Amino acid sequence: MGFRPAQVNSVKTVLLRAEYLCPLLFWNLFDKTCLEVLPISNKELQINEEIRDREVRVIGADGAQLGVMSAREALELAFSKNLDLVKIAPQATPPVCKIIDYGKYRFEQAKREKEAKKNQRVVDIKEVRLSLNIDTHDFETKVGHAVRFLKGGDKVKVSIRFRGREMGHPELGQDVMKRFAEALTEIANVEKPAKLEGRNMLMFLAPKPAK
Repeated sequence: MGFRPAQVNSVKTVLLRAEYLCPLLFWNLFDKTCLEVLPISNKELQINEEIRDREVRVIGADGAQLGVMSAREALELAFSKNLDLVKIAPQATPPVCKIIDYGKYRFEQAKREKEAKKNQRVVDIKEVRLSLNIDTHDFETKVGHAVRFLKGGDKVKVSIRFRGREMGHPELGQDVMKRFAEALTEIANVEKPAKLEGRNMLMFLAPKPAK
């Protein structure tokens, strides 16, 4: 589950109210959400001897709340289990640290990032240019180009350039755009309807999600 930026403040408010009404409930909620709700610095997380706060709240490797203790006590506890102490919420009061295998955490994080990057695909916007007096053959050829782009996962910008007196007949452009969209209705959605911008009429099509 991920939180959008607009949701962060409301979730923080819920956590603060939970802390006031029932501390145990609060820290159960905090353990499940702190990594998503509280903004994490882009800097490297502080670990082990880098943590020099007077007091920290500690979460065990199994997720259990171990309470508030000095950073030195928390570090000794982590080392006694052959694990690391990692500050996961430096902005909390007191800061929250968790006992984990930091090397394993970094390995899994790098693996997830690599997998996410591998699954990412850059969506290009391909342009198909039409004209008000386009003939049937050219029209079908342009439809074929759009089909190829859309099936490849790209979006399509359809454009018509108005020249001279054509500016007085925008309805003709709308008709051409409508025919073009209808020819692709099985594989494309109209993302932005046809609109005249200066001398150009533009329409954007996007591939339909795979069923």
